[in-house]
Amino acid sequence: MGIPLPTSGGGIVGLIVTLLAVLVGGGFGVNAMTGGDEPADNGAIEQSCDAADKLKQLDCRNALYVNSIQSWWEKRLPQSFGEQYSEAPTVFFDQAVQTGCGAADSGVGPFYCPADHKVYIDLTFYQVLADQLGASGEFAQPYVLAHEYGHHVQSLIGTEATMRRQQERDPGDANALSVKLELQADCYAGAWAKNATQTADADGDPIFTSITDQDIKEGLDTAAAIGDDTLQKKSGQDVNPDGFTHGTSAQRQQWFRTGYDSGDPKSCDTFGTS
Repeated sequence: MGIPLPTSGGGIVGLIVTLLAVLVGGGFGVNAMTGGDEPADNGAIEQSCDAADKLKQLDCRNALYVNSIQSWWEKRLPQSFGEQYSEAPTVFFDQAVQTGCGAADSGVGPFYCPADHKVYIDLTFYQVLADQLGASGEFAQPYVLAHEYGHHVQSLIGTEATMRRQQERDPGDANALSVKLELQADCYAGAWAKNATQTADADGDPIFTSITDQDIKEGLDTAAAIGDDTLQKKSGQDVNPDGFTHGTSAQRQQWFRTGYDSGDPKSCDTFGTS
C-alpha cells in the first residue's frame, strides 16, 4: 500500500505489492515486479547516520522522520485503539528489492508490505515527486513516510484485513474500499504531524522543534499532487472515478487536514463516512 504514480503508458500505478492479493483497481508500472532477489542492506546507512552532518543526508533525515512517527504511534496506539505498537523497519533500497510480498523495483514508489511489516522506499522517489508531480517541499518526505506507517497501523489493528474480506465479499465495491483505506492513512499522517513536536531522538532532543504553516501547506500540496484525479490528468486520461483507488486530490487534502486539526487518529473513520 503506498503512494501512486503516473506511468508513461497512461495508467495509474497502484502501489500495493502483495504476494497473494493485489489491491483490486490497482496496477503496476511496466517494471514494477522484477525477478531480482537481492535483499536490502541498510548497514551503511546506520553507520553514516552517526556522522555529525547527518541532518544534511537524505537517508538520515528520513530515518529521523521514521523515528518520530514510530515513537508517536508507540504511545498513541494503546491510548486510541487498545493495541500495542510493534515497530516496522524502513528499508531504503536502490532500484530493486526482495520483500515478503515479492520482488519490486523503484517503479512502484514507496510501499508497505503487510506480509513482512516493513516500509520500502527508494529515496530517488522524492525527486520524482518534486520534478514530475510538483511536490518539492521538504515536508513531502515525512508526509509520505507517515502515510505508509499509517498502513502499518491499519495492519496492526486489523483494518487492512477487514477491508480485504469486504473486497472479497463485494468486488464491485473494491475500489471504494481501497480509497477509504488510503484516505485513512492520509488522516493518520495528519494526526502524527499535529503531534510531531512531542517526539524526540535517542538523546532526548526534539526531532521537530516546530511544525509550521508552511510545513502543513507542503503536506497538503503533496496530497493534492498524488490524488487519483490529478494523476489521471497528468497521464493524459479523462478523469474516471471508477478507477480511483487512493482518492481525489481534494479528498486526500481533506483527510490529511482532518487528522491534523484533531491530532486524534480516532477522528480518521473514513469507513464510517459515505
